[in-house]
This record gives sequence, structure tokens and C-alpha cells, in this order.
Amino acid sequence: MERTRALDRVTEILDAVTAGPTPVPVRELWVYGDVALGLDPVERLDVYVTKDLLFRGDADREEEFRKSHGVKGVGKSVSAEWAEEYPEHLRANANGHAAPEKCLAAHLLEDDEPVHLEVCNASFDDNVTQRLKGAVARDAYEQILDPRGVCLYADGQRSDAALEKLRGGELVFPTLSESLEMLGLDEAEAEKAAETVRDYRLSQSGATVRGDVV
Repeated sequence: MERTRALDRVTEILDAVTAGPTPVPVRELWVYGDVALGLDPVERLDVYVTKDLLFRGDADREEEFRKSHGVKGVGKSVSAEWAEEYPEHLRANANGHAAPEKCLAAHLLEDDEPVHLEVCNASFDDNVTQRLKGAVARDAYEQILDPRGVCLYADGQRSDAALEKLRGGELVFPTLSESLEMLGLDEAEAEKAAETVRDYRLSQSGATVRGDVV
């Protein structure tokens, strides 16, 4: 998508997160990859969300939603308040339980847009490190999380200044292979990993989501 449209979508996603309600509490929102680098067009818009658990859930409403929507866990794994307001975005996993990452994707994204959403309980920086270790250990470089990210929301505070820097193309990052070298890979492995990540991203289409636990 054109860069202007990609940044408009970033703003819309940020607005949705900050306005609420959301399926689960959101602690951080980052963008990373192409949009952070100032590229135009943006092949895929990559968004990272750090989610928190529901500490003040409404578990006594679980049975109500199981009967009305066939989904378990509403009020426990996702907010009953949110599900009541946005029942069309309620999504379940293969076991019929409400899936926070799928609910967030349905709430924030359009099915046919080139946007990838990463949802994890860990912060972006922590997960970059953990994913790299796991990818190297399993020789699964496509699972690497591009470390070149920009934080737009954290702990209730929205950074419109960071968003303006994105719009102005003011941020400078190294290449992906250079970034991976900074995280400990040798030059040859970093090049191979970066190429694998690029090929994997290009193979994706439409809106995609990945849920992760660290």
C-alpha cells in the first residue's frame, strides 16, 4: 500500500487501541519493518501488540456467550464488555475458546489488507531476542521478528511525536542483516536469515495474525 495510506492505517489502529474497549488490555503498540524504514510503497504493514491478562474479568458471563455465540472463555480470556459491543469480532481457537490474538485481529484489521499483527504477552524488545534465539536453534529463520521497530503506545501513553517522525521519514535504521549482526549473528548467518525473512513476508497475503507467549 502507499506509505500515506499505511500511516493512516497505523493511526486508525492506534486510535482503536487507545479508545477501547479492546478484547484484552493492550500495554504496548509498535510498528516495525517496512513502515518504520520509510519505504514507499509499504509491501506489508507490520504491527506488534503487547497484551495483558484480564485481571478484572467477568467470568460469570461465560455461559451466556457460550450459549449465544458458541464461544467459551468470554469474560476470562477476552473482555465480556468488548464482546457485547463487538460480537461480530469474537473469534475462537480450534477448541472453541475465545482467542485473544484472533479477536484483536478481527477488531483492528480488514481481512483483505496487507497487514500482519503480532500479539504477545512480552514487550517488543524482549520478544525480538527470544524469537531470534528460538529461530536460530530450530533453523527457522522465517520466525525472526524484525528488530527495527517504533513504539507508538506504552502503558497508557500514546506517542504522537513518534508517529510524526514516521510520517516525516525521520527515523534511520540499519539493514535487517546488520541489525541481526548487532544481536549476535555472524555476517553470513545474518544475511541468510534476512533473506529468509524477506521471502517469508512476501509469501503472505491479506491480513495475518500470530499469537505468541514468552
